[in-house]
Amino acid sequence: MAFRATVLTLYPEMFPGLLGQSLSGKALARGDWALDCVQIRDFATDRHRSVDDTPAGGGAGMVLKPDVLARAIDHASEGDERPRLLMSPRGRPLTQKRVRELAAGDGAIIVCGRFEGVDQRVIDGRGLEEVSIGDYILSGGEPAAMILLDAVVRILPGVMGNALSGEHESFEGGLLEHPHYTRPQVWEDREIPAVLTSGNHAAIEKWRGEEALKLTRERRPDLLAAQPITK
Repeated sequence: MAFRATVLTLYPEMFPGLLGQSLSGKALARGDWALDCVQIRDFATDRHRSVDDTPAGGGAGMVLKPDVLARAIDHASEGDERPRLLMSPRGRPLTQKRVRELAAGDGAIIVCGRFEGVDQRVIDGRGLEEVSIGDYILSGGEPAAMILLDAVVRILPGVMGNALSGEHESFEGGLLEHPHYTRPQVWEDREIPAVLTSGNHAAIEKWRGEEALKLTRERRPDLLAAQPITK
């Protein structure tokens, strides 16, 4: 069964967006994965089709109503065991490990939040897994959902021309990726490191490992703290 993504959003016209281009777009056209959108507003019952209300206890902004969103989730997930994700800045950070777990499954139901947030009762009542793509705030969950899906779709079987491309890159081995070079040999008086043109594959792998460790130590020491580094 192809990976199937169902996105719950107030702006379905935003999709597929960037997901309709490049690798993900070609894979979508081939049927390697499927995408459908659910308009949350369709599940409002009042004549104004209201989807939000003021926050209990006061404060700025508006909050997505639990009854409306729950009906949309129930419609999208009837008889469905796919993970239910909520794109949220307070969620657990999205990691390559979680991306691979999602890619190994049948798909995901992704809720795109808006306004000040989502009523906690629907998060608890529908078992939504809150996922963050970084420590910053977006105007809504749609761009975050696209980033999550792009990360997942690119590693689905057959999407990348060379499967090894998905194995030798940042985060796959717990480190940032080593630097890359290509022709010309000399550009603006800068040369490709000699080891990369030496033909000595053992020396090349050693250099790449050392450079990856160096970059990670400089830029993301938190990754080193999270795991032991082998010889």
